[in-house]
Amino acid sequence: MSVTRSLTVLWTPWTAALSVLAVLATAGCCLVAWQRAGYRLSMGLLELLRLAIIAMVALMLNQPEWVEEYRPEETPSIAVLWDASPSMQTRDVVRGDASSSEALTRSEAVAPLTDASSWHRLRERLNVVIQPFSGPSSTSGGGGTDLYEPLAAAPERIPNLRGIVLASDGDWNRGQPPVQAAARLRIKGVPVLAVPVGSRTRLPDVELLSLDLPTFGIAGKSVRVPFTVESSLPREYLTTVTLKTSEGDEVAKEVRIAPMSRTSEAVVWKPRATGDFILTLTVPKHSDELSAENNRLSAPIAIREEKLRVLVVESSPRWEYRYLRNALSRDPGVELSCLLFHPGLSKAGGGNKDYIKQFPAGLDELSKFDVVFLGDVGVEDGQLTTEQCRLLKGIVEHQASGLVFMPGMQGREFSILDTELGDLCPVVLDPAQPGGWGSRTPNHFELTETGRRSLLTKLADTEEENAEVWEGLPGFYWYAPVLRAKAGSEVLCVHKDAANDSGRLPLLVTRTFGAGKVLFMGTDGAWRWRKGVEDKYHYRFWGQVVRWMAYQRNMAKGETMRLYYIPDQPKLNQMMAMHANVMDRAGEPLHQGDVTARITAPSGKSELVRFTTTGEEWGEFTGRFPTTEAGSHKVTLFCKQTGATLETSFFVQGVAAERPGRPARPEVLEELARVTGGRVIDAAKLDQVERALAELPEPPPSVRRIPLWSHPVVGAALITLLGVFWVGRKVIGLV
Repeated sequence: MSVTRSLTVLWTPWTAALSVLAVLATAGCCLVAWQRAGYRLSMGLLELLRLAIIAMVALMLNQPEWVEEYRPEETPSIAVLWDASPSMQTRDVVRGDASSSEALTRSEAVAPLTDASSWHRLRERLNVVIQPFSGPSSTSGGGGTDLYEPLAAAPERIPNLRGIVLASDGDWNRGQPPVQAAARLRIKGVPVLAVPVGSRTRLPDVELLSLDLPTFGIAGKSVRVPFTVESSLPREYLTTVTLKTSEGDEVAKEVRIAPMSRTSEAVVWKPRATGDFILTLTVPKHSDELSAENNRLSAPIAIREEKLRVLVVESSPRWEYRYLRNALSRDPGVELSCLLFHPGLSKAGGGNKDYIKQFPAGLDELSKFDVVFLGDVGVEDGQLTTEQCRLLKGIVEHQASGLVFMPGMQGREFSILDTELGDLCPVVLDPAQPGGWGSRTPNHFELTETGRRSLLTKLADTEEENAEVWEGLPGFYWYAPVLRAKAGSEVLCVHKDAANDSGRLPLLVTRTFGAGKVLFMGTDGAWRWRKGVEDKYHYRFWGQVVRWMAYQRNMAKGETMRLYYIPDQPKLNQMMAMHANVMDRAGEPLHQGDVTARITAPSGKSELVRFTTTGEEWGEFTGRFPTTEAGSHKVTLFCKQTGATLETSFFVQGVAAERPGRPARPEVLEELARVTGGRVIDAAKLDQVERALAELPEPPPSVRRIPLWSHPVVGAALITLLGVFWVGRKVIGLV
């Protein structure tokens, strides 16, 4: 690096004239004083010192500065930064009069800029540095574009930077605004030559956005596979989507794709065997699409045999109870226990193997049940106790069990509402009408908007057929005295006719309480759904209820440990709340313990999650895990005190911050070029890029200015000279 030093004076005509006059006047006065002193040597030296001080002050009046210029001797550098993010795989670059079949991806369009041989003519006088950004190895993990970081870091990483060639689609979604980096580059005199690529408007495309598989399914039971398709086509069209399994099974469904919007549908698949499967959903390529690369998604699912333990507690054996018991006892996936508090019986119990003699004695026995049905029972002699109600609340809140309220004409549920179980009930009941309401004519359900989408009310495969089924169901003649649903509840069905100040009366209501789920069934006439169709709708409804309520609790379980997490279908960059229930060797909930989970991501990276106890009496432990990678994660849950382990896995859906198919944002690059004083250049014209680089002006030298007129050393020297002058006057006797 070469250095040039010089002294400059920032004078003006007035300051120069004033300085000259001051020096001349001082010189004349000094000469007269020396003459009067008889030309003594001492007096001559003193007057010469006076003249030097005035000359120094006059010079400082013109603001002298010491200037040092530093010019680098090494070869100037050019940075070629190209975007390697997922959006650059969008195939929407059509050059000239090329047909749509010849469209290039954005990465292919800027490929010449990333080839070192393309810059051989410039390498003789410029150092060309080619670097990708926002790729899979970057800190963003390939899930987004950060334009700020590579622009801001380029001057520090690359010495003697003359300019930057930026090739991107401009679709930034991470980091600080790139215009802030452009402002810093402008100060440093580094222009940005922007090379935007991609279409400003989205080209015709159909994209499969999501495939929301449950964590597990049951062999022989239908699995509903929801999916979402986004279309940028201008017209609606009918297509057939295909769901294929890793075992070769195939399910097809006709779907009507809405134009310029998203379409949500579901495919129903009935697994025949247990095991781990990979399901792949494919949307056929439309004739107007440029690419079908985003028309397919895959996800894993575990199919297993399930034995759900269900407890039904009732007083009198009404018709609703009898048919519910038959439906559950005939379900091969349910192990049923019934407890009947019949007033005509000498002791509680029933007549066959499904019956138990008493309510589960303690928490260790009660916590074995996945779902509990409470019929027309209450807190009274010979039925439930306050302590049993507290335990029921605990297994729902802390152990993810399900609870179903099924009130009856006796109104015994009002005594339960006065216990801790009252917090779980999703509706407010009218105490003035404990026996509910009866009618001589049949009443009917009506699905709400939430109910039309719910899995619980899915009595047919399509939404239209399902609505027809609910409209044609036989009516009920009694319903509970419901006033309104509580806040936070979801109303699935309402009374078709009856209403009050809060709206139509809710009859089928659900809510989440703690880790578990609660359902309120406000009639006792579901057994009438068997009319003319036998078990078709009645069995399907209660089977769906039991599995929906027990789903989370049975995500992963062993002999003494159970693990479940929220959400059950986690997405990328989402925080998962993990819950574990741990029992000791005797089957009692573990009050205190060291519970950890070793989670291994698809890349092999392993992380240890430590759980903390949140319900000592219930053996509940919780932890949190942030999802930073898409794909299947292996989990090993371990308890130090019991030595028990539980191995399972969960799948993180790779919904990245950006995906192929989005419109480009060239206006972002245009702004960067404008702020830095650069240019916007067509990606197809590499010669223009070379010409623009050759025309870049020489970078200004780095200048260091030292203002002498205000420098402390000059001030100290002036004070010193004044002191010497004053002492000299005393020495020669002038003072």
